[in-house]
Amino acid sequence: MFKTEKPRAFNHQYIYVDERKEKLLKIEENAKRDLGMLPPKETTAEERIRGKFVEGTKHLKRRKESGRKPLTYVTLLLAIAALCYVLHYLVTGELSF
Repeated sequence: MFKTEKPRAFNHQYIYVDERKEKLLKIEENAKRDLGMLPPKETTAEERIRGKFVEGTKHLKRRKESGRKPLTYVTLLLAIAALCYVLHYLVTGELSF
């Protein structure tokens, strides 16, 4: 009754475009840049800004350098289940459910 439907998302698909050709041109351009046949690619403002937020904070910088990933949902669910089991033991005094 109170649920309002969201409008359909905009999805524009090009008709006259060859994605394979564009991908091959990009690969060719990158290869030429690696070999030194073309000058280095100029970075845009967005590319320069993107890494600044991670560099600006110490904890994100350390996490990125260490390569450690945050806890997964499975690990968190197992920890919650273990804590619930311990709580059940403390309340009832029994080791079984």
